[in-house]
Amino acid sequence: MSQEIFLMDSNSFIAPYKTFYSFDFAPGYWSQLENGIKSGRIQILDLVKSEITSGDDDLKNWMCGLPFSAIDRRQPSILAEYANVLQHIQSNPCYKPAALTEWSKANIADPWLIATAKVYGYTIITFEEGKKITPGSPSKNAKIPDVADHFGVKTEKLYYLMRELGFKLN
Repeated sequence: MSQEIFLMDSNSFIAPYKTFYSFDFAPGYWSQLENGIKSGRIQILDLVKSEITSGDDDLKNWMCGLPFSAIDRRQPSILAEYANVLQHIQSNPCYKPAALTEWSKANIADPWLIATAKVYGYTIITFEEGKKITPGSPSKNAKIPDVADHFGVKTEKLYYLMRELGFKLN
């Protein structure tokens, strides 16, 4: 197995919790995820942690019970890359101004995930799908895989992480 480190998008916690890996149905999944966090192979950005812990459910309780430190997005190197990500959205003719407006909001983790992954060489785990964007048909919605690709940041789906970390669902 590689020593790849994974940075989780909020949807990579929320979707499994709400759909196929609820705590009552798949506690082993959450135990293995917790082991990945404890070992440092899975990292969590402060904005992602805030989004998860803003709810009032088992996912919040699980996240609050984990012994880890979320990555602080206010590190100078991350701030510099964040500015580069927003500049890319602003200057890219494939995006409408609405894309920059959305990604500039204080609670939107997407540009921060890309900036953090760029700084540390992490792989982003997300359920987002890239879009076929062109200057002739600019999009009002930037997607993590598209923007991450521009910055040389790898994105993968949750099952990739599970395979790389050797998850077993018994």
